[in-house]
Amino acid sequence: MKQPFGVILAGGQARRMGGGDKALLQLGGLTLLDHVRERLEPQVDGLALNANGDPDRFKASGLAVVADTIDGFAGPLAGVLAGLDWAASQGADHIVTAAADTPFFPCDLVPRLLFAAETANTQIALAATPDPERGQRRHPTFGLWPVALRDDLRAALDGGLRKVVMWTDKHGAATAQFSDQPFDPFFNVNTPEDLKRAETLLCEVEA
Repeated sequence: MKQPFGVILAGGQARRMGGGDKALLQLGGLTLLDHVRERLEPQVDGLALNANGDPDRFKASGLAVVADTIDGFAGPLAGVLAGLDWAASQGADHIVTAAADTPFFPCDLVPRLLFAAETANTQIALAATPDPERGQRRHPTFGLWPVALRDDLRAALDGGLRKVVMWTDKHGAATAQFSDQPFDPFFNVNTPEDLKRAETLLCEVEA
């Protein structure tokens, strides 16, 4: 399998943050987008940002900005589809997605997703952490996705599908297990309180 391209998902509406672009919030002198990019870019062969609205607000990043092609803020799968369409135009076979509001995700995300997919002989893999009740908690915005299934995904979205795991389970998605110690690396910033917690966690990470 060729090294995948990366897509940072920032297409949500950030309602719990009061609207606006969570990706551009400041954390330790950098934007959340900067933190996510620093972690994902070294692991992939190319990088784009999935975001809706005026792309010029991300001009300073220098990243290609790809918008959803499904109307009505159809959720993360719409961002995955936009990323797959972009990756197809670049000649890539797969993408790995990461959420733009999750500044601490693992720096070995991509190789572990690739290994999980290869081991399970499947084309899709999702990140997961332990869950005391369900055994594991999957993080569907952190996944490995094949360009070959983009038309299948487009048809599912056109048919009204919005839940990520309903589509990934249909294709036998593997899971890559990550530790949740000393904290869940897929912690994401949804509220102003979450941003304050992220500031505390950043100090711990950098200590």
